Amino acid sequence: MDDRSGSSLDPELERVLWEGAADGDEDSREKLILAYRPMVFWLARHLRVPYNSYPDLIQEGMVGLIAAVDNFEPARSNRFTTYAYYKVKGRMVNFLQRNEARAPVPVEDSYLERPDSFEADLDSMEWRISLDGGLDILPGRERDIIRSLVLEGRNACDVASEHGVGVSHVYRIQRRAIARLRSLFLKGNATSDA
Repeated sequence: MDDRSGSSLDPELERVLWEGAADGDEDSREKLILAYRPMVFWLARHLRVPYNSYPDLIQEGMVGLIAAVDNFEPARSNRFTTYAYYKVKGRMVNFLQRNEARAPVPVEDSYLERPDSFEADLDSMEWRISLDGGLDILPGRERDIIRSLVLEGRNACDVASEHGVGVSHVYRIQRRAIARLRSLFLKGNATSDA
């Protein structure tokens, strides 16, 4: 995604879609929602919640995104990513407070304090997709632990309990697997650069 607006849309196409959505065109509205849907998944991954809460969290985030698309006013010259970020995050946090009687713990405060970090992390999303495809080269336990910790954003204590090992052992496995992946990815980049 080259565009820094937070979506994969061409800026001119996005402008046309916003005009269409303002005129009541459902197709334009739907395309905007789909273009910004990765923001919902990005935010959900950056909130530390129980793994089984993610589907509901995503659903709440999508409701927030839809409301943001429906209420956004492009004529005000605000960036949609900034506007939607706060709507989606607020909806998710409210949901967690209602259903879990607690606010989520941010994984990295610096990400959640700055909506522009979503845009900076778009490359990371693509990296995660590449990582998911490359996990097959790892041995079973390493693959499962990396998938749980990195791609699913699960808590190390839960993963350790699930695998019947200590948390420190999970972190050792994670470091070993990441080192293995890093060396393989670096070799792949070196051969593709040649």
